[in-house]
Amino acid sequence: MSLFWRIFSLNATGLIAAAALLLGPVTVSTPVLPAEALVVVVGLATLLAGNAIVLRLGLAPLRRLGRAMATADLLRPGARAVVAGPAEAAELITTYNAMLDRLESERAAGTARALLAQERERQRIARELHDEVGQTLTAVLLQLKRVADRAPEELRGEVGQAQEATRAGLDEIRRIARRLRPGVLEELGLVSALRSLAAEFTTHGLTVRHHITGDLPPLTEQSELVVYRVAQEGLTNTARHAGADRAEVRLRPLADGVELLVRDNGKGLGTAPEGAGIRGMRERALLIAADLSLEAGHHDGTEVRLRVPVTAGDR
Repeated sequence: MSLFWRIFSLNATGLIAAAALLLGPVTVSTPVLPAEALVVVVGLATLLAGNAIVLRLGLAPLRRLGRAMATADLLRPGARAVVAGPAEAAELITTYNAMLDRLESERAAGTARALLAQERERQRIARELHDEVGQTLTAVLLQLKRVADRAPEELRGEVGQAQEATRAGLDEIRRIARRLRPGVLEELGLVSALRSLAAEFTTHGLTVRHHITGDLPPLTEQSELVVYRVAQEGLTNTARHAGADRAEVRLRPLADGVELLVRDNGKGLGTAPEGAGIRGMRERALLIAADLSLEAGHHDGTEVRLRVPVTAGDR
């Protein structure tokens, strides 16, 4: 029964009962006797209690829907409001769930287009850095070498410093280009790319160990790129914000896919809201229908887990 007919039936019952009392032998004295007043109060209280119960039961699904709407997050898909209650409430909840389905589908498609455009732009910038800026710095380095060979003794020290600064700038350009466009991922595969990434982040004050199983199920090119980018972002957050001195990268097969784990011994997530880096990881996980979770470590630090499903077509 719909909420309207529930309330209408209860009110109609109360009015019919009141009319029956008026048409029957029951009378009300003037002044009202205590027994008569008690009958009237009990009748009104019963009617009000019935209305309150019907309204509470009828509006409970709407309260649950309100809580579901307040906590909905398109970066954590799958949560749906329970369809229950009167016909109007059930229809509203069903419509809301269908709206979430459309929004998540459109968000996933839009995220895929945005991330694809972002990767293409990264590749273009990496090529320009490597081909244009890198070649220019290489030419400058060669010219400085010729100048150093011809310079007087008192100027060779300064020319040598200029050479070292140029060489350091060239190395930095190459490092940035590698991070923008992971060539090792395209050439040698995901396992070698993650090992290279761990070695790249092993710097003064941070030691990154890797435990990467070579016997992995085949992944699509897009899935491999998502795994690499999530590992890269996780290590970047560790190096910049965690205050850790140890980190670990694990990649292992599962029964239905693979699992990436990036763990550190830093100060943890804290209460700060998620930044652009973490939201970017969640969007990339949505792109391949993967499950991303960020949790506190067993003792301290942060654990980033990415579970990537492998379909029958991938196998």
